[in-house]
Amino acid sequence: MSSGDASSEFLKNTERSTGSAALRKNIQAALALAGTVRSTLGPRGLDKMLVDEEGRSLVTNDGVTVLQTADIKHPAAKLIISASSLQDSVARDGTTTTVLICAELLENAWELIRQGIHPTIIAEGYWQSLQASLDALQEISRPIDMSDNVELLQATKTSLAGKGFVAIQSRLAELAVEAANLVTVEDSNGVSRSDPTLVKVLANRGGSSLESNIISGLVLAKSCIHPKMKDFLEGGKILLLDGELEMRSPTIDATLKITDVGMLNAFKVQEKELLKAQVDAISQLNPAILVVKEGVRDEARQWLADAGITTYRRVEKTDLELLSRATGARIINRPESASESDLGGFSSSHEELWGSVTHWILEGEGQRGATLVTRGATEEILEEVERCFADAIGVACQLLEQPLLLPGGGATQVAIGRRLRRLAESIPGREQLAMEAYADALEVIPRVLAENSGLDPIDELLRVVSAQTKSGDWIGMDSDRQVIVNMDEAAIREPILITQQALKGATESAINILRIDDVLWAKEGPSIPGGMPGAL
Repeated sequence: MSSGDASSEFLKNTERSTGSAALRKNIQAALALAGTVRSTLGPRGLDKMLVDEEGRSLVTNDGVTVLQTADIKHPAAKLIISASSLQDSVARDGTTTTVLICAELLENAWELIRQGIHPTIIAEGYWQSLQASLDALQEISRPIDMSDNVELLQATKTSLAGKGFVAIQSRLAELAVEAANLVTVEDSNGVSRSDPTLVKVLANRGGSSLESNIISGLVLAKSCIHPKMKDFLEGGKILLLDGELEMRSPTIDATLKITDVGMLNAFKVQEKELLKAQVDAISQLNPAILVVKEGVRDEARQWLADAGITTYRRVEKTDLELLSRATGARIINRPESASESDLGGFSSSHEELWGSVTHWILEGEGQRGATLVTRGATEEILEEVERCFADAIGVACQLLEQPLLLPGGGATQVAIGRRLRRLAESIPGREQLAMEAYADALEVIPRVLAENSGLDPIDELLRVVSAQTKSGDWIGMDSDRQVIVNMDEAAIREPILITQQALKGATESAINILRIDDVLWAKEGPSIPGGMPGAL
């Protein structure tokens, strides 16, 4: 059998696309993906309504939410969605920007391939362009004024452009800055560390979303388990137990044969002694607060109260982990193995009655933690407020850790493009063409901003380029007022990390797709109609 026949036999159940045909299909998938979120970019971007199989709807402006919710099967599209998801987890904003730039890079690369430029050369040119772009970002950026929260607030609000109405954008930006300041500390080297995961979100249905507020400390809908326990403490140590203080059940099925009445009593006494030993082990560490993931037996409650240990039970694992980060306590599995190094610290603990529900509020030692109490008339509004706040708090924390600002309104992308075109003139090889294509791709951002504002994209791009040539890199497009102005004066600024990550994610995804010249699709077998037994 010839090698061709063997290959044909091996791939008989596989659909195959090779060479330029495979690349073209992947690029088409990327362009279709970008078209899905294109209209959401900027302060004048539109919303998307997503409807699942059960008819439930979701209205959102968040690009990554649209892409993750949609049922997309193409592997190249999934690769780009993965880059967008990474952008969301790292920078909390710029997800749509990542997708648009990646798709534009691929479309421009296709034009070069049609001219006879090899994908490997284009990839090398793109990689050089990325390095030059990252260097340019440092030149364009400027430090944030940390004397007050004004610039921090303005940059945070910019990240919410197009999400909800203007009033809620301002309110969520204020709340995000307030929360970010609460969870930011300086390490031993004097470097600010800000952890947005220390901000807990507590949904409270009813009222207006503008009534959402930040509470200093972590809030849990819990009350201490014994009336003699103190519900107000001014600092102390805390112990976290990922387990229970109950009589332990056998881990295997077993049958106990009782031949004497005293045997049952002896068995219960032994159980009680084991439980007392656990409580004694906790008491020896002398924590002011004990938090238990599971239940606490009645006898143990009394012993803990007598020992002066305020105890909370049935705390979810996510809240236990949040308490661990806020207080520095290690989560233990067995009281007998606990040591003083497992204890954390807190600065205050108290309980408040909200309506008919008691809430426990704890401030950690050092990083105190914070809680956002969201309000809204419907579950959909509460979910959207939470999504928008997650973006805002991420941006605010970035700026406190890396206080560098870039101009928004497409100014950064135009400024980088201008630099790349000048740099391309010094590149002797065909990579010069790839570098120019990279510069063209970055300009998709100001073009789409103009489109979504009802303006001519070419005319607005040329106006920005001309204005930057005369007045510097910070000239961009104010989509709300539809004018070309200095982004500093218009207070349209964004953290440097957003653009850095967007360029990295878009470029690496585009290069990965350019290097694919063979796509093998396994043919799907006959499907079984819904409701029919699989055995048929």
